[in-house]
Amino acid sequence: MKKKDIKILLVDDEQDILEIVGYNLSQEGYQVITATNGKEAVSKAKKEIPHLIIMDVMMPEMDGMEACEHIRRIPELTNVIITFLTARSEDYSQVAGFEAGADDYISKPIKPKVLVSKVKALLRRLKEEEVQGDVLNVGGIEVNREEYKIVQNGTEIVLPRKEFELFYLLASKPGKVFKREEILDKVWGNEVVVGGRTIDVHIRKLREKIGDDVFKTIKGVGYKLEV
Repeated sequence: MKKKDIKILLVDDEQDILEIVGYNLSQEGYQVITATNGKEAVSKAKKEIPHLIIMDVMMPEMDGMEACEHIRRIPELTNVIITFLTARSEDYSQVAGFEAGADDYISKPIKPKVLVSKVKALLRRLKEEEVQGDVLNVGGIEVNREEYKIVQNGTEIVLPRKEFELFYLLASKPGKVFKREEILDKVWGNEVVVGGRTIDVHIRKLREKIGDDVFKTIKGVGYKLEV
């Protein structure tokens, strides 16, 4: 993917940040879209479908945490990379950011050249996704979404569709703490109303079929859920 085709949504309520960061990213050849608060960020993200969102945390109308959670619930934005750019560097703030769905965390102040380098590193994930397509390789297991097939040590494991979708979702972001509402929305959608414990049942079945050791080697994927 060429730089001119990559869209970056920059969100901050400080105009000087938008101008300085936006200028440096534009100079690199990226398309830069700006927003001044979380509510506007959600709206523009829906419209533009950016590849990367760089967002402040403390903003009026809707803060970055809430905006991130909203964006993560939009199906078209499932794969967008989100990083917070904020002066709040306390551990609890970073943890909250990751739990809200962020992929990374950049602390202010940061030199423009360093920020550009960080952005390039984040965007390398896009290239990895392009190469991998719908095939994931995690914990010694190949997960092929197009063929709904899981292969472990050369042996194919047959899973019901919902169990497969659940495992694919969890394996797509190793270590991420998923909210139950997010899993229900992305795996079950509007098909049927199910309780949160349904997820536990499906995960128990997956651990029995695939092996508990697999989940442990993928940094907790499959059982780190928000209660």
